[in-house]
Amino acid sequence: MKIIEITSQHRRDFYAIVECENCGAKREISGYDDRNYHDNVIPKMACDKCGKTRNDMGIEHPPTRTKYADYEVV
Repeated sequence: MKIIEITSQHRRDFYAIVECENCGAKREISGYDDRNYHDNVIPKMACDKCGKTRNDMGIEHPPTRTKYADYEVV
């Protein structure tokens, strides 16, 4: 799954629309804008339609930028 658009964000909590790189299915998720979420949680997120994850497909994605650095207290 990859983030297509962040629809709203308050501090580090956000809502976004994600899309499956395999079948193109889209859904809305809520998440936390930090390195752990972008580097570990999203690649393991399975698609509701085809059941594949980014890790299953072997897709390397460039690091997603966070709104705040990890050391910043928001």
